[in-house]
Amino acid sequence: MQIKSAEFVMSNSDVTKCPKDRIPEYAFIGRSNVGKSSLINMLTNRKSLAKTSGRPGKTQLINHFIINKTWYLVDLPGYGYARVSKSAKKTFQKFITEYFKKREQLISAFVLVDIRHKPQPIDLEFMIWLGENSIPFSIIFTKADKLKPNAIENHVNTYRDILLETWEEMPNYFVTSSSKETGKDELLQYIDDTNNNLKLD
Repeated sequence: MQIKSAEFVMSNSDVTKCPKDRIPEYAFIGRSNVGKSSLINMLTNRKSLAKTSGRPGKTQLINHFIINKTWYLVDLPGYGYARVSKSAKKTFQKFITEYFKKREQLISAFVLVDIRHKPQPIDLEFMIWLGENSIPFSIIFTKADKLKPNAIENHVNTYRDILLETWEEMPNYFVTSSSKETGKDELLQYIDDTNNNLKLD
């Protein structure tokens, strides 16, 4: 897939106010310092489509971007470590939960994790929650340029070993680097293939 157009559509904190059209959506979510905005900008060939910040937790709303006029990229607030109040975090959690449970146009979530670190409980718990709620998802390992190939393989295998303790198989995953554009073609091809096999009424 080639990204020819990527346009911001809307931001809100109420899933009932999300776009009404029956266009497939792919939601990107992860801890607030995982490099989500950089990944989105890399995928869409835009330097500042998603706002990047030196302060984690910048994304605080459900953000819809229309890609190639055919599918939505949804940028969701990060979880954990964001420098916001406890009440704000509860608000984020509420509308994130409602988005995943109520958004019929959602085709798949992409859970971003920093490949440099060992599996974090907050990431694993979120994946389990998605599984328990029958929400399809893939893992996107970010910042692969920070590790050597052997280390990348070892870290992915560590995740696989832990996940296979409770999952029948390893979830679909991608290894990416925003600075090197690693994994870009594979991820966009996956979305393209999925869209081609879809029928949204």
